[in-house]
Amino acid sequence: MDDDIEYEALPNSPTHINMLAGALAGITEHALMYPVDSIKTRMQMQSSAASSSSLSVSAAIARISSAEGASALWRGVTSVIVGAGPAHALSFGVYESMKERFCPNGDSSNVLGWAAAGACATIAHDALMTPFDVIKQRMQIESGARFSGLQSCATHIFKNEGLRAFYVSYPTTLLMNIPFHMIHFSSYEYVKQALNPSRGYDPKSHCVAGGLAGGLAAALTTPLDVVKTVLQTKGSSEDAVVRNIKGLKGAVGLIYRQSGWNGFFRGIGPRVMTHVPATAISWTTYEFLKIWFVGTAEAPSKVAAATSAVLPFRKVECENGCKCSSVSSSSV
Repeated sequence: MDDDIEYEALPNSPTHINMLAGALAGITEHALMYPVDSIKTRMQMQSSAASSSSLSVSAAIARISSAEGASALWRGVTSVIVGAGPAHALSFGVYESMKERFCPNGDSSNVLGWAAAGACATIAHDALMTPFDVIKQRMQIESGARFSGLQSCATHIFKNEGLRAFYVSYPTTLLMNIPFHMIHFSSYEYVKQALNPSRGYDPKSHCVAGGLAGGLAAALTTPLDVVKTVLQTKGSSEDAVVRNIKGLKGAVGLIYRQSGWNGFFRGIGPRVMTHVPATAISWTTYEFLKIWFVGTAEAPSKVAAATSAVLPFRKVECENGCKCSSVSSSSV
C-alpha cells in the first residue's frame, strides 16, 4: 500500500468486501486466543471457595493440560469458529454501513457516531453468535469427553433445556456487549487517528489502537461478562442452586452471595489478556484484508477511485489539443 495515499479517505469498500474481511478477521482472532478464553470461562464459573480461582493464566493452562490433556484447552473451538465467521461478517458489515450514516462526509471526530454504529453492529452480531457462545462455554467447562463435538453439545442442550437455553443470556449479552462495542469501536477510531494523523495505511496504528480499545472495553465490562457466563453455563453445573437461577437478577444475587463484589471481576486477567491481542489481531487483519480484497478484485477501478479521492483535479485534453485542469467526475 502506498503510504502517500490517504488511506482513510479512500472510497468506502463494498459491503461484501467488509463482510468477507470481517469474517476472516473474526475467525483468526477467536482461534488464536481460544485457550486463554477457556481459562477465563473456567475461572468465572468457580466460587470463592475454589482455590484455583487465584491461579495465574500460565499455571491454569499447565494444570488443565496436565490433568486433561492440552486438547482440553481447545474444547469447543469448532463452535466459535463456525459462529465467529458469519457473526463478524455481519458485525463489520453493519458497522461500516452505520458509520457512513452516523458520520457523513467522512467525519473524523464523531465519537458518538462511532459508538452508535458499534451498538448497531453488536445487536446484529449477538443475535447470530449467542447460541454458538453458549455451546462453546458448555464445552469449555466440561472436564471429560461428555460431548463428542458441536452437534452433540447442541443436541444435548436442546433436548434437556429447550431452545430458550441458547438465548437465555441474550439480554445480558446485549447489556454487556453494547457498551463493550461502543467503547471498543469509538476508542479504536479515536486512538487510530491520534496515532496516525496523516491517515496513511499504517498497520502499526491499527494493531496498537485495536489492542488498547479491546483491553479498555474488556476491563470495564467484566462484571457483566461474569453474569453472562453464569447464565450460559448454569445447565452444566452440579450445583442445584446454580442450575435454578432465574435471569439476570438471580445471577447477580448468586455471584454476590458466593463471592462478594470480587466475584464480579473473576477472570478479569484472562479476559483482558484475551481481548488485547484478539482485537489487535482482528483490526489489523480486517484493515489489511479489506484493502487487499479491494485491490485484488477491483485493481483498475480502485486506482482510479483512489486517485480521484485524493486528487480531485485531473488533466483533460481540450478539443484544441491543450491540457487543462478539470474536476474529475467522481468528485462532483
